[in-house]
Amino acid sequence: MSDDIDIDVDDLERRMEGALASLRTEFASLRTGRASAAMLEPVQVEAYGQMTPINQVGTVNVPEPRMVTVNVWDKSMVGAVEKAIRESGLGINPQLNGTIIMLPIPELNEERRRELAKVAAQYAENARVAIRNIRRDGMDQIKKAKAEGMSEDDQKLWETEVQDLTDGHIDRVDSALNAKQEEIMQV
Repeated sequence: MSDDIDIDVDDLERRMEGALASLRTEFASLRTGRASAAMLEPVQVEAYGQMTPINQVGTVNVPEPRMVTVNVWDKSMVGAVEKAIRESGLGINPQLNGTIIMLPIPELNEERRRELAKVAAQYAENARVAIRNIRRDGMDQIKKAKAEGMSEDDQKLWETEVQDLTDGHIDRVDSALNAKQEEIMQV
């Protein structure tokens, strides 16, 4: 490959890894019938006049496989945290015990499992689209370099490298989706 023309494959790979990391975060927020502290990450609490992530007003723990607890630091915030969880759409009914809010994770029914599997598939498709957009950026860089004098052989080599990188990341998205859907459908 030509050294005088610069195609930043490392940048493309870093951006594709970012899309995968974002997908993993979205998958972690999906409730699968098993307790996870990550499922509370999207929940925001009205605290001290502004919206605050729940992990900044209390400690989130998973003491057992089907229970999440939130130990609220400020007693005056317990009601606001409980309300935020109740209204978050997670389908969890908080139970108060002093400053500790217990969140028992109920079993998922078959219909809810299918809905969550579809949501996971949508998250995966968004990640695939992001990776393909990054691929397009790489191909645009190669076209620009060809216009600046890159040989056709070098162009083919770079295009193959970018396509291989894209295919590898798409395969990782697909395997992550399959694993998440298996986890969701597991009874």
